[in-house]
Amino acid sequence: MTRSPIRLAAAVLLMTTATLVAAEPAEGPPHRAVILTDIKADPDDEQSLVRLLLYANEIDIEALIATTSTHRRHDPAADAIRAMLATYGEVHGNLLLHDERYPSEEALRALVKTGSPEYGMAGVGKDKDTEGSDWIIRVLQEDDPRPVWVSVWGGVNTLAQALYRIRDEFPADEAQRLVGKLRVYTISDQDDSGPWIRREFPDLFYIVSPGDYGRSTWTAFTRGFPGFGDYISNEWLADNIQQGHGPLGAKYPDVAWGVEGDTPSYLALIPNGLNVPDRPDWGSWGGRYELYQPTDAEIGVGGTAPGNVAIEPETRPIWTNAVDKFTPWVRTEFGRSIGPVDATYESNHVTLLRWRDDIQRDFAARMDWTIKPYAETNHPPIVGLVTDRELTATSGQGLLLDASRSRDPDGDSLTYHWFNYAEAGTLDEPVDMGWAVNQPGVWFRLPEVSTTETLHFIVRVTDKGEPALSRYARVIVTVQPD
Repeated sequence: MTRSPIRLAAAVLLMTTATLVAAEPAEGPPHRAVILTDIKADPDDEQSLVRLLLYANEIDIEALIATTSTHRRHDPAADAIRAMLATYGEVHGNLLLHDERYPSEEALRALVKTGSPEYGMAGVGKDKDTEGSDWIIRVLQEDDPRPVWVSVWGGVNTLAQALYRIRDEFPADEAQRLVGKLRVYTISDQDDSGPWIRREFPDLFYIVSPGDYGRSTWTAFTRGFPGFGDYISNEWLADNIQQGHGPLGAKYPDVAWGVEGDTPSYLALIPNGLNVPDRPDWGSWGGRYELYQPTDAEIGVGGTAPGNVAIEPETRPIWTNAVDKFTPWVRTEFGRSIGPVDATYESNHVTLLRWRDDIQRDFAARMDWTIKPYAETNHPPIVGLVTDRELTATSGQGLLLDASRSRDPDGDSLTYHWFNYAEAGTLDEPVDMGWAVNQPGVWFRLPEVSTTETLHFIVRVTDKGEPALSRYARVIVTVQPD
């Protein structure tokens, strides 16, 4: 379609005004998190706790509650949490060299609580309150407008008991307000109280992959996948986390069943420019999820999940598995610094796998923070957009995206990669942005559309420190038809 002089002028105007709008990073206050862990059921809870403590400067931890699960049906191990906190206390002083926001061991110890000693729904009902369930209610009642994210690494009956009491004892409007503050991400269903919560509280924000663990998005973190890096291999973990990285690294246990199966439940809470936890459909380090009601056949109703947990029908929409199509980009020997590989992968696991290398390098850098001074470690780049974070444009219009305000706190050189995250928007196919790498700015033409569409563009900025670290910015463009 031939462009009129007026349309061409509009394109130039959009490009010009975009470069005049300063849009520095603004992540907002840290996200509040309540952790429910069946620690000692599997070493992966201790692994996930080591990582969580390294991000305690970025996440507002409100509770560390020991629970049961189908894999540990009694005796919640709160002392195991305290033991890990004692090791954290040994490195706390060095972590403060990197960020003064790291909480003290004593502050975190005050948040350790014990949930129900019973399994699943046997621990829910009248007179079943525990210090864990009472503490969840206390957190919800605090004069704080931020949502409370409940990151569930095992059974969820301690939360179920808090909800039971809220519904049973609180005025209806107050109960609705408190439940409305909750955001829940469970690592599958590890007792029978998860389906009860979803059935009894149909408006509760809930992320879960019901059914067999193998179909769950979180399992992308636990094992190797063809075409993706070795950043979870035993050798990599030994070299970068466990050995020669101080007392906290030495406490990171070897893998038994899978690496850090619980970690995806809080990865979206880490401020990195990509994560928007209230929008699971936009994609994050924790994966991407869509809101729908899975069918009985999809999740295997009538069968059992690991640990003999019955798979029950879903009674309402939940945030659950979504599918991405992804072609990895890797460093190249000559010419442009990165380029696409020949293979493209498509699955719900890909929604997390596409970020896993970045996640693991970030973890390794923070483990260095526990033993080294600031000047001898790497810190993530700071992405600075010139372009506004939300734009409105017209079908087929030219667009300039610019992240040239980006900088690195260690003075490292930066690599840029712009791409269209198609699945986060409303178009099925990604927008052709040309070869949008190595430069902070990229110009391209938007697609022709017949209805209003929403497009998400991501810039991944990576430094050349050791290990190389990445941060992101997201620009959302609403494209209107002629």
